[in-house]
Amino acid sequence: MRIETIIPIESLTPRQIVAELDKYIVGQNKAKRAVAIALRNRYRRQQLSPELRDEILPKNILMIGPTGVGKTEIARRLAMLVRAPFVKVEATKFTEVGYVGRDVDSMVRDLTNIAVRMVEQEKIQEARPKAQRRAYERLATLLLDRSERPKRSRRRESSPLEMLFQMLNQFEEDEEEAPVEEPSTEKTDRRTRRRQIMEQLKSGARDKETIEIEVEENLTPFVQVFSPQGIEEMGLDTDLLPPFGPRSRSKRVVTIAEALDIFTQQEARKMIDRSAVVSEAIQRVEQTGIIFLDEIDKIAGSGRAVGPDVSREGVQRDLLPIIEGSTVTTKFGPVRTDHILFIAAGAFHTAKPSDLIPELQGRLPIRVELEPLGSEDFRRILTEPQNALTKQYQQLMATEGVQLEFTPDAIDEIARIAGEVNARTENIGARRLHTVMERLMEDLSFDAPDHAGERVVIDRAYVQSKLADVVKDTDLSRYIL
Repeated sequence: MRIETIIPIESLTPRQIVAELDKYIVGQNKAKRAVAIALRNRYRRQQLSPELRDEILPKNILMIGPTGVGKTEIARRLAMLVRAPFVKVEATKFTEVGYVGRDVDSMVRDLTNIAVRMVEQEKIQEARPKAQRRAYERLATLLLDRSERPKRSRRRESSPLEMLFQMLNQFEEDEEEAPVEEPSTEKTDRRTRRRQIMEQLKSGARDKETIEIEVEENLTPFVQVFSPQGIEEMGLDTDLLPPFGPRSRSKRVVTIAEALDIFTQQEARKMIDRSAVVSEAIQRVEQTGIIFLDEIDKIAGSGRAVGPDVSREGVQRDLLPIIEGSTVTTKFGPVRTDHILFIAAGAFHTAKPSDLIPELQGRLPIRVELEPLGSEDFRRILTEPQNALTKQYQQLMATEGVQLEFTPDAIDEIARIAGEVNARTENIGARRLHTVMERLMEDLSFDAPDHAGERVVIDRAYVQSKLADVVKDTDLSRYIL
């Protein structure tokens, strides 16, 4: 579920930021406070003089906690709250420069791509009313031409001799006197028919009709085929290069409603200043971008390795200049990383934060420990958030005409079972609730169409009947729950 109301950052105090996060995430107040302060400091920095503004760097955050406690969700919801460019990457996917694999610069390029798409969509929405008017006109002209095509083809069915006599007669008339311009009945009729078609399109009367339209697509430059990194990593803007070959033009048969959407998108893109979009996107990345670096503990050295370790210390050293502040070349231009907020996270079951190289530890000054979730937390997760699992299942069943209701004792039992399974097997946090709920709802989801118009109550007895046997059998619960 997306946060629909975008709140201006200047009106978001740390307390309000925490309150917004509370709508979707249960507990973890320390982590919420840390990210709220980091976000507010960005606004405070923008109010300073340019000289002092450049001196103040973001205080990057290290979140420590087991899986499924809300580390990723806190960062993701924070980015959605203020429409900041956000990307989640896993540290384990990177390799040291010089080895096959993704280099750490790619996360900045990914962030820039996301920012460009974000700004582009915003500009398209702004231009949509005007673009839609153009799309209506374009579609009306297309439909009018299609209806007149048979008449034109009949008009062309003249013999060559008749066409010659018509040309000679027209030439003689032109020599005798200049024609007096009179309003063309044909043009007037065409305008009238076009106006009628426009009214039909706007009323939706012809939405289900089909029409053949031509869609133009750019072919991918062939250089990317021969290079694992592609043009982007070479620092070239593929948008400035013409495709190596013809443009791909394909004809598609779509409904009038679909054609209108396609034409609206095309017209809106024509109205957008591409360079302004890229400039604003880069500005957002540099000033408000957030990179969530997950599984940071997996690249922490254990101290037992001998010699260079490609996937651990080498990657940490490659991360240093990015986090400290450097310039990364993207296909849209150079991007400075000085003021990008980095939020690193890891479970640190085997490694410790002190196993990270000292330089990287120094670049993650704010450390927040997230607490493991218990049965009481699970109970709140099932009911309190706006996107709670129980509400999701109620809405899903409502599409089949089934009124689903969870009793308080059923919620308590589901939370207890999830906590018990986590304690006896691997602790995967709130993700266990998804597994338990899916198992609980399996039969009802399958038979829902047969219960249309009915009211189904999920109580403690129902939960126990569906899950008790699986929970008792430890070996079975390892595989099923």
